[in-house]
Amino acid sequence: MALTLSKKGQAVKPSSTLAITAKAKALKAEGKDVVGFGAGEPDFNTPDNVCQAAIRAIENGFTKYTAASGMPELKKAVSEKFARVNGLSYTPEQCVISNGGKHALTNVFEAILNPGDEVIIPSPFWLSYPEIVKLADGVPVIVRCTAEQDYKITPEQLAAACTEKTKAFILNSPSNPTGMVYTREELAALAKVIVEKDIFVVSDEIYESLVYDGMEAVSIGSLGEDILAHTITCNGMAKGYAMTGWRIGYTGAPLAVAKVMSSIQSHQTSNPNSIAQAASVEALTGSQDSVALMKAEFDKRRNYIMERIDAMPYIRAIRPEGAFYVFVDVSETLGKSWRETEIADVGVMAKILIEEYLTAVIPCADFGFADHIRLSYAISMEQIQKGMDRIEEFLNCLR
Repeated sequence: MALTLSKKGQAVKPSSTLAITAKAKALKAEGKDVVGFGAGEPDFNTPDNVCQAAIRAIENGFTKYTAASGMPELKKAVSEKFARVNGLSYTPEQCVISNGGKHALTNVFEAILNPGDEVIIPSPFWLSYPEIVKLADGVPVIVRCTAEQDYKITPEQLAAACTEKTKAFILNSPSNPTGMVYTREELAALAKVIVEKDIFVVSDEIYESLVYDGMEAVSIGSLGEDILAHTITCNGMAKGYAMTGWRIGYTGAPLAVAKVMSSIQSHQTSNPNSIAQAASVEALTGSQDSVALMKAEFDKRRNYIMERIDAMPYIRAIRPEGAFYVFVDVSETLGKSWRETEIADVGVMAKILIEEYLTAVIPCADFGFADHIRLSYAISMEQIQKGMDRIEEFLNCLR
């Protein structure tokens, strides 16, 4: 047999966010003064109490295998956190600890999908959702949500997208890349459709601790027993606790789903890192002061970056209500020229900004919107100010 490669594997798109971030890091390594708006991780250190818990775990020899789906102490902490923070009733047995948020989602779709099952994904979307679904032999069904509806799917759109092949719907609130947050009323209307259509909702709540302007991050599964039975809640330690490199994600799911996820993980990766699990127990059960401090700083940066965008030509954005991204409509720049170069698409714009202005932005064609870019404010205020100055300089050169 010829040494061929997996067709499914070869069809996976590389992450454009990681590619842009890698380009920015390479330029920085050359000594260039690069501003990177691509960051998908907080620029804060992991809280000291969490780091100290990890050190104690090492000193105490907690460096062996744990249960494949996570150590009991962490499952208990996750279960209690779901009840305390989210109003969700998941027993420890319904909780699975994974190797990061992406792994949690991978477990979910491998557990619930059969070949040809459809998964409804509102657009704009985090670019990994369709790829994760396809790797699990599912079919992404993209539903476009406009700026006029705050980039949020309506109950009517969700119902219209459902077919006899629909297995699940992905909900991401607060959202990457838009920063939009679904209200309790909006979630209740979506929950009614989900229950009526008898499908799963995979609720990605990784940015739940980062909401602003008095907004509330509501877990859709908390709205009643009927919707809870259809809900798989996904979360992780990365964003709220500045623990991106620790690689701990977690889920709460109906028991039958959790059991299948646990079985899959036991063969694919076995347990997550034991030391990171011990640190995560401290993060969930210890002081939350660091989370509040990060949120306050992100809020200041959000306010500043929106002031700058609102004052610039050719671009506009809806004020984000959560996470640490601004989803910027740059459609008015398309067709204009920078020097002798036509801005034919957002990729050209991003290339000019990184190469000529040493400023990295994320073009959002892979997020479902080819005329938008994403700016992360998970960088210092000094870097944001410098980067916005450079973007403004670029825009003022367009003709």
